[in-house]
Amino acid sequence: MSDQPLLIMKGIKKSFGKINVLRGIDLEVDYGEIVALVGDNGAGKSTLIKIITGVHKPDAGEVTYKGNRITLHSVKESRQLGIETVYQERALADQQEMWRNIFAGREITNIFGFMDVKAQRRETERLLREHMGFTSSAITVNSPVKSLSGGEKQGIAIGRAIYFHADLIILDEPTMGLALKETDRVLNFVRGFRDQGKSAIFIDHNIFHVYDVADRFVILDRGTVAGQFTKAEISQDELIANMVHLHHSGTLQ
Repeated sequence: MSDQPLLIMKGIKKSFGKINVLRGIDLEVDYGEIVALVGDNGAGKSTLIKIITGVHKPDAGEVTYKGNRITLHSVKESRQLGIETVYQERALADQQEMWRNIFAGREITNIFGFMDVKAQRRETERLLREHMGFTSSAITVNSPVKSLSGGEKQGIAIGRAIYFHADLIILDEPTMGLALKETDRVLNFVRGFRDQGKSAIFIDHNIFHVYDVADRFVILDRGTVAGQFTKAEISQDELIANMVHLHHSGTLQ
């Protein structure tokens, strides 16, 4: 583990036509840290994570990951570096079995280059039981994803990120549309990241969810960092009050 943060973003700018979406963002994520990225719609959260994951290239600024300055051109490149994203829509194929979803696009192959189905099923089984806490015999590696609950689907997406050794997991509204019990399941997965030495950027409009699991809160407002606080520096009520004040006045309290 380096003395430097896992991720350093400096002076990140991004425009689409005449619209300046990011206006010089500075962001750091330490090893084993969960950072909550919060702000109103249009604050720039989605654009920022798309730069981290190689979907967009910044117009200005620099990104350093694991001590190396990087320029990402694709999601594939970000995955190769150990950056994975879990989206609110989960990006799973509902009709396909669980094991196919885990390895979609990154299949295990044998020495002849053919897909090794047995190995993929075996690894999915291990992932289910050892890392994702699926104990019910009703859920197997051959279960179609459509038969799972929302929280279980998010568990599959998070488990996939862990299996492929992601060091930075970006969670984009992972609890949206989930019932309370399913939300707790997802939040428990996130809490477990620290124990595994993983880092996360957690985006969610629900302050109660992000406050529960995050170590630090970065507040975005119209493409800039309006403020950031560690959990020791701000209570949940104070964070909410600041977000409301920012929405109405354009400044933090």
